[in-house]
Amino acid sequence: MSEAWVFPGQGSQETGMGRDLYEAFPAARDLYDRADALLERSISRLCFEGPAEELSKTTNAQPAIFVTSLALLAVAREAGMVQSDAAFVSGHSLGEYSALCAADALDFGAGLRLVETRGKVTQAAADASPGGMAAILGLDEEAAREVCNEAGAELCNINSPGQLVIGGLKDEVAKACELAIARGAKRAIPLDVSGAFHSSLMQPAVEPMREAVAAAGLREPRIPFVANATADAMMDAEAIGNELVFQLMNPVRWVQCVEYMTSQGVTTFTEIGPGRVLSGLIKRIAPGVETRSINGAGSLVA
Repeated sequence: MSEAWVFPGQGSQETGMGRDLYEAFPAARDLYDRADALLERSISRLCFEGPAEELSKTTNAQPAIFVTSLALLAVAREAGMVQSDAAFVSGHSLGEYSALCAADALDFGAGLRLVETRGKVTQAAADASPGGMAAILGLDEEAAREVCNEAGAELCNINSPGQLVIGGLKDEVAKACELAIARGAKRAIPLDVSGAFHSSLMQPAVEPMREAVAAAGLREPRIPFVANATADAMMDAEAIGNELVFQLMNPVRWVQCVEYMTSQGVTTFTEIGPGRVLSGLIKRIAPGVETRSINGAGSLVA
């Protein structure tokens, strides 16, 4: 079995996220406690107790998902639920940071500080240029690009065949949704997000993020890292640093990432983090592969 570990950029973000891990597993408790100390605020309490509207804010959701994903990985490794090493690691958007920590390219503390910075600077960019995003179902990538070009919107996520996410200024996104339906899309669903992530509206986040990445001490990963931007394996620390900045304003090419890994012999994808979003996408991209989801204490009991 050739296994890849994949890490989500979104999660359930429900109050109580990670509480079962914290209570049952010392390895998870250690990471949450370290995160609280590093951030000088209780991200663990926010995960466990909410309120939900605070947890769902970008500045809180990003470190919460990052810490929960790595807590799950730590316990899974300790319990022998995953192989000692994967063939590849990859992550969807924010999940790239969890993947890089899993591959020892980033220390936990450095990764957490980067994620904290990313949440702040992307939210500031969203506040400066209020935008929106929408999921387009039933339209292929080329048709979606044409619709975006006509409306002034941008393609943000290539999630699975027939599931794409677009973004931009709210009027542009609304126009693109209308055009998509007219061109045969099954649905165009506005998303409840605070900005147009992975679009040019994130430009104000680029320089502060570049500075933060440069100071983070990135290393060559121990496991090949498949990047959202290139859909290819990266082993060079400088190239990975550039990727983390580039992905702020460019699409997550998740279909191509999964296709690359399957072309390299991956037969099992283990999603590590809250929720099961990536497992569902992977099944649509590569129906023949096995998917596993490690998303809570219940999934860690053999």
